[in-house]
Amino acid sequence: MRILYSHRIQSRDGQGVHLDSLVAALREEGHEVRVVGPPSYDRAGLGGGSRVLSGLRRLLPGPAAELAELAYGVPATRRLARAAAEFAPDAIYERYNLFHLSGALVARRRGVPLLLEVNAPLAEERSRFGSLRLRRLARWAESFVWRRADRVLPVTEVLASHVAAAGVPEPRIAVVPNGIDLRDYPAAASPARTAGEGRPLVLGFVGFVRDWHGLDAVLRAFAARQGGPPLSLLIAGQGPARAGLEALAAELGIADRVRFTGLAPREEVPRLIGGFDIALQPAAVPYASPLKIFEYMAAGRAIVAPDQPNLREVLAHERTALLFDPERPGALWGAVERLAADPALRESLGTAARAEVERRDLTWSGNARRVAAIAREEAARRGARP
Repeated sequence: MRILYSHRIQSRDGQGVHLDSLVAALREEGHEVRVVGPPSYDRAGLGGGSRVLSGLRRLLPGPAAELAELAYGVPATRRLARAAAEFAPDAIYERYNLFHLSGALVARRRGVPLLLEVNAPLAEERSRFGSLRLRRLARWAESFVWRRADRVLPVTEVLASHVAAAGVPEPRIAVVPNGIDLRDYPAAASPARTAGEGRPLVLGFVGFVRDWHGLDAVLRAFAARQGGPPLSLLIAGQGPARAGLEALAAELGIADRVRFTGLAPREEVPRLIGGFDIALQPAAVPYASPLKIFEYMAAGRAIVAPDQPNLREVLAHERTALLFDPERPGALWGAVERLAADPALRESLGTAARAEVERRDLTWSGNARRVAAIAREEAARRGARP
């Protein structure tokens, strides 16, 4: 199929991993894919973004910045329309972004189906964190795009309920979670080690480091522990919370047992995760499909994660992970200590997690096949070229 991929991503973070991985997988499946998005995306390095956009957001007051986001849709729509005229796609696939109406407008004009990937209810999210001023306009824009899409592809069932509540009929909703490329990870996980085999057990976290990830609580629990197998902590990633976490580790007197690697190239991530004995997801937003979970599973690591509906869509307590009650103080660290003391449990959870990825085909190539099947179905329904 000929698929026109529309996006408005400015930075090379987890969003970019999703975009690049799915596009590559679609192409490997034999589809022609043309990507249309901000020119700054192609110039951004890993973890980087548009300095112009960041500067405008700082300089403009909230409502003006949001109107500028909406106004950006004019050149974005023109760019997408030109690409559609040249490429003659069978379908448009768009990564949803607030105030981004281009895919809905161009798909309708061209008479081709629109598949809309949704990773977050952005109007709600930005309202909750206080960064949204034009809330009624944002809710209208979000509802407009969701309802205009032929198929909406949220990344979790939890998020699918948000989409349905906005008025999208359930038959037009298909959940497609994040994925992984298993070629990046050895088929067999390294065997679980016991304490005293030359180095401490490694607790690990990989990803962009933000305050809400809850790593400060991990550091405090780490500093307070007494006894048990020796542990170290590796935090691989960059982000606004890193400096504060480094300062906290020094304040708590554990800086010699905590390593911050900074931003790691994507090709280094499998090696880093392969060195973890226990992989941490200390917190997660309630509707997300965290990329790191799939990376941990593919690497066959023993995972500690919060017990919440979106993560239970992928993980099963005491089968593929230890899930802790995020409302109960000390629950996360209790799971860590249990795994630290039980190498057999670490190995069984890691092996089962890897097998779950394979059994359910939680891969980018699997997602590409699902997306292409949906695109064919919608193109056929419209009488478009198969």
